[in-house]
Amino acid sequence: MKTSILAVLAALLASSTVAAEASGGNVPVYKAEPYLTAKNTNFGNLIEGAAVDKDGNFYAVHYNSAKTATGKAYTEQSVFFDDKADASTWFNAIRFNINSQGAQEAYLGDAANKRVIRVQSLENKCGSMHAETFCQNASILQPNDLAIAPSTGRLFLSGMKYTADSVIGDGDLWTCDSKGTAKKLGDFYRTNGIEVSPDEKTLYLSEAANKGSVVVSNVIYAFDLDPKEGTISNKRTFADFAKLDNTAATDIDGMRTDTLGNLYVTRNGLGKVAKLSPSGELLAYIEAASITGVGNLEFAGPEGKDLYIVGACTADATKGCVDKYASEATGNAFNKLKTGGSS
Repeated sequence: MKTSILAVLAALLASSTVAAEASGGNVPVYKAEPYLTAKNTNFGNLIEGAAVDKDGNFYAVHYNSAKTATGKAYTEQSVFFDDKADASTWFNAIRFNINSQGAQEAYLGDAANKRVIRVQSLENKCGSMHAETFCQNASILQPNDLAIAPSTGRLFLSGMKYTADSVIGDGDLWTCDSKGTAKKLGDFYRTNGIEVSPDEKTLYLSEAANKGSVVVSNVIYAFDLDPKEGTISNKRTFADFAKLDNTAATDIDGMRTDTLGNLYVTRNGLGKVAKLSPSGELLAYIEAASITGVGNLEFAGPEGKDLYIVGACTADATKGCVDKYASEATGNAFNKLKTGGSS
């Protein structure tokens, strides 16, 4: 009986973890499970902007296939905020924060109007929401994705334009302070994924480049970060996927950290997430169950340990799916919200 139980356990482990070939050796591959499928999702194929609030609720954009709408996907699906006042709005990113008064608020990146909207007093006594433009600048490319330093409430914005032959300026990096003042930090090739480390001392930013309409490079830079002043320095290559696993032709999309400082990186087109250590070592892959073009991710759930992965459904490319992976570590964003922005 004892041998039989051990055999069953070994078989279960083998079914969820397999070896993957990568430059430098084998790394484990873990399997995510379907959460919202093509049959029951209310999200459209432009689903992005994965986010978590202080209660562990999970959010994303393109609710009911509307670019103006964001939705909650935990534990049931419902609209969160829909900008019905401006039909040109195109939400592509969401981040939550606890403000200096201790109230929760949300920041929504509007890629079409080069702005970030702040949703305050998430529900007032009338059951509605108060939203306003928090920061905006005509020179911002999008924004595509958002990151935040909770201790200061400072936002960081990535953005890009897609051209056949990338040039510096096809991507940018901006910051908005707690008062909404926008400042440009730099020009790059196409920028996308962006994240702040748990200790707020490092800013991560992805950059991709095209040549002759072919993607030829995908790297992640790390910068020393001053979260109060919003300044960055000491630019260095944190991960180069040409060297890491020979996937330079596959775009990096959303990125998130856990409380241990590991960085989770979506590989849009490979149907998986790469898990990197704080030193840039490839630790594992997490394969999506129902998504090929994985676009974004976030830790949510009651303990902040469920990693939700979003993207267009493989079974129906007109719809947005969500997969879930049970992690051992807690997500950094959830932890900061629970502790009011402290470490």
